[in-house]
Amino acid sequence: MKAAEKSRLASALRADGDLKLVPYVMAGHPDRKRSTELAKRLAASGVAALEIGIPHSDPLADGPVIQKAGQAALENGMTVAACIELAGAVAGEGVPIVLMSYINPILAHDPRRFAAEAAQAGVAGVIVPDMPVEESEPVAGWLRSAALDTIFMVAPTTSEPRMDTVCEHSSGFVYCVTLTGITGARAELPTGLKQLVANVRKHTQLPIAAGFGISRPEHMKALRGVADAAVVGSAVVAEIDAGRDPSALVKTLLKACR
Repeated sequence: MKAAEKSRLASALRADGDLKLVPYVMAGHPDRKRSTELAKRLAASGVAALEIGIPHSDPLADGPVIQKAGQAALENGMTVAACIELAGAVAGEGVPIVLMSYINPILAHDPRRFAAEAAQAGVAGVIVPDMPVEESEPVAGWLRSAALDTIFMVAPTTSEPRMDTVCEHSSGFVYCVTLTGITGARAELPTGLKQLVANVRKHTQLPIAAGFGISRPEHMKALRGVADAAVVGSAVVAEIDAGRDPSALVKTLLKACR
């Protein structure tokens, strides 16, 4: 798998006895300056990578916590260009940056321009949750041309043949959605998660990151030896929304990853 060998993300997220942590922050929340400061702090905290969300008015996969953060970011005047600029500032901390955007903001910005500017800013990869792999061209092609990893998602409802297609077209890592539904912290991980990750592993040599509903140290411990990485979004965003520095939460989660 040549893509996996060359990818910064694949190298950073591959488990080596521990679980890698990928926190998520919304660009522009609670405001542009503060979100840049917090993102830089998280990027320097020992995490494997950092996911930065681009706000969108119709975030169909996001739960109430991230929806609220996205709305605040939009009200603060955040644009795609401003998000890329923020990502560039954070990329200087040295960890791979993954931008998460719905397809409409990318289309409105112009996909070729988005790919070029993201690459120039030092972004490592892009997640577009509402871009099905079957309809991903030419956008995915422009991302590839800019040497950006394109991360696709598999879910508990994904069939085996489609799982194969998703894994074949992914680079950097495969995002394994742990549950059927929207983002948001949950008390417990789904019972079928271990089997889901095992099924995905049959189709790819890329690292597998589990996301949606992951928020607690016990979740990290349960995922260790199962997935390569865990993406934690709503729990981190909730800390920021409450006016707290999420570094303390991330430090606690990192301890449980080892």
